[in-house]
Amino acid sequence: MDFLHKLAIVIVNYNVKFFLEQALITVQKASLGINIQVIVVDNNSVDGSLDMLEEKFPDVTVIANKENVGFSRANNQGINLASAEYILLLNPDTVLEEDTLSKCIHFMDTHTEAGALGVKMIDGKGNFLPESKRGLPTPEVAFYKLFGFSKLFPKSRIFGKYHLTYLDKDKTHEVEVLSGAFMFMRSETLDMTGLLDETFFMYGEDVDLSYRITKSGYKNYYFADTSIIHYKGESTQKTSIKYIWTFYQAMMIFAEKHFSGNRAKILSAIINTGIYLKITYELIKQRFLLMLPFLLEILVVWAVMIPISNYWGLHVKKVPSFFDDLFLYFLLPVYCASWVLVTYFSGGYDKPFNLMKIGRGIFVATVIISSITNFIEDIRYSKGLLVVGALIMFVVMVASKYLIHFIKSGNFDIHQKRAKNALLLGSFKECQRVHELVKKSSASIKVLGYLNEVNVKNSDIPFLGSYNQFDEVIDIYKIEEVLFCSK
Repeated sequence: MDFLHKLAIVIVNYNVKFFLEQALITVQKASLGINIQVIVVDNNSVDGSLDMLEEKFPDVTVIANKENVGFSRANNQGINLASAEYILLLNPDTVLEEDTLSKCIHFMDTHTEAGALGVKMIDGKGNFLPESKRGLPTPEVAFYKLFGFSKLFPKSRIFGKYHLTYLDKDKTHEVEVLSGAFMFMRSETLDMTGLLDETFFMYGEDVDLSYRITKSGYKNYYFADTSIIHYKGESTQKTSIKYIWTFYQAMMIFAEKHFSGNRAKILSAIINTGIYLKITYELIKQRFLLMLPFLLEILVVWAVMIPISNYWGLHVKKVPSFFDDLFLYFLLPVYCASWVLVTYFSGGYDKPFNLMKIGRGIFVATVIISSITNFIEDIRYSKGLLVVGALIMFVVMVASKYLIHFIKSGNFDIHQKRAKNALLLGSFKECQRVHELVKKSSASIKVLGYLNEVNVKNSDIPFLGSYNQFDEVIDIYKIEEVLFCSK
């Protein structure tokens, strides 16, 4: 079969304009002297990716989808346009070395048994990415990965099969599974195996295709003589509930497709266990992180109050053991937790920062504690010490607000007003009118652009997308307010 090009590179883009630009620049440098075809499939991005491609890479073939059709289907769109001996599926958040493409072509030219290859991938910090080489996720391999045996025994040929950690990452090896971030294949291989399975919306499609390549009689290789940078996870939070659910559901599709009988049931059970364990762990971790500032305030005040209580008992009450263990290790933490809890519900943790709300919350909590202890003699200790504790809690709460603000913004101006990111939605004429009103008003609003079905060129308001891209625009541009523009 005659091909127009030696190599076709297919890149699927979704709202990573700056990474895409960087990737295409490195592709240009790596393709000197090679007859290549570059195809970018955009999955309805709202970050200006298409404008950037039109302006800076006019020779790139662009497919602009009107919706996010998923990774597999978008890659297949690009592959169907390709006319080349070799096809490379490449993530947009990658950086190639200048000799990456030429070395891969030479390896494939001289190893006719190779159906596909992947390369050594490192992240933005220079760390080796273990998914550069992987084994087939059989029930046994999945079990070892899920329950941590692969991490405990990485050099074991039994337990280390998921990422083939027993293989030298600096040597070329025959492997079972390649990463979809860089998948270099023969066109004739795809003719035999078929394209990516579009049942996989995202994740799992590379595992499925790798497996089909080996079943067709070809070999997959991990090629260590060149490397790429892969800014893994720039567009996906790997610990998000959505990611965990999507990833494990993809593994479920793979299990149902390629395994049968008891093996399929066992793998499905392992995957389901993985879903619930991972999601439970992430939920607990997220809730803990949300509660961490409150817990730290409680612990700080409690730690300060213990020596003060001992001093108070010795020098004020003149009784060395006046404050017993019940008070020090049970009631004091309860007092601290009460101050934090009541202050939270009184709005003391709301933004913008408000001293009065913090003071009100602590005052109300102190009154409640005092009232309860008045009725129960066994826990009635010292009203004076209670007031001292309330004052310390007030100081700690205020100090923590300033400290958190400083960590986030680099200054202590906690009362500084920040303009909220706003989006205009409506006809262009009405969006223009509202934009002018916003500029003349004193509202703390920063209009980032507008949504409409028509992109008006040379406008002073940036066009961010059409109405069906509303969710993506909100997410990408961190929109905080939406102004619906209407007469």
